[in-house]
Amino acid sequence: MHQLLCFGLQAGGGNPALVIQHDQRDVAQRQQFARDQRQPACVFIDRGSDGVITLDYYYPHARSPLCLHATLAAARLLLTPQQTQQQIRTAMHAQSLTLSLRDDLVYVRLAPQRLAQPAIAADLPARLLASPGLVLRSPPVVASVGSPKLLLQVADRWTLQALTPDLPAIMAWGKANGVNGCYVWCRRANGTLEGRNFNHLDPAMEDQATGVAAGALSLHLGQPIALFQGAALGQPCLIRTELDGNAVLVGGRAEYLQPA
Repeated sequence: MHQLLCFGLQAGGGNPALVIQHDQRDVAQRQQFARDQRQPACVFIDRGSDGVITLDYYYPHARSPLCLHATLAAARLLLTPQQTQQQIRTAMHAQSLTLSLRDDLVYVRLAPQRLAQPAIAADLPARLLASPGLVLRSPPVVASVGSPKLLLQVADRWTLQALTPDLPAIMAWGKANGVNGCYVWCRRANGTLEGRNFNHLDPAMEDQATGVAAGALSLHLGQPIALFQGAALGQPCLIRTELDGNAVLVGGRAEYLQPA
């Protein structure tokens, strides 16, 4: 078992993830393990009967179909200067992912998921974000590269950082519509983006870097992005994306914190 920091803006920072290899726990036991660790994410590296490496993701509150910062952590273990690319799949939905190592950054290649847009009432974003009178800068949309997010663009970073959303309402709406929380974002003056992810009932568990949201947002905008997140939580992170045909590469730093 190893602990890594992922998407850090600089060395020694980032979103923590535990990577566990050679594990024999069943799904229920893995979920209890993740709950006990109280880390943002745990990922178990398995190998299928066909020999393909499989990643199984757990947050403290739920098993997940995909977690990109945990994928970066696993990739750091799997990739070497001699083997800079690896094809893997996810445990829950058998989604195929390509991991790559370039200039000491780890990237994950993902294809967009096509999904039906849920009904989004005009006042829904303001209700979910507990911000009466909120005016979005662009229409809300659900987008996904493996874990659907409701993307909400607010006016500026001051609006973004001041949000205290209705987390139970977000969770309830997401469960009813098959969406894994809200990703709220804004444009910075220098052209970069900044975001926050809301998919936990506990405000203390707010995500420091959300790679699946960055991938979905990049494809939605049709452009590569540099997305900042986590500074207000004490762990400034930077997620970079590149477009590759109809797919997206999501990448950043991934470094060992310490053996667990």
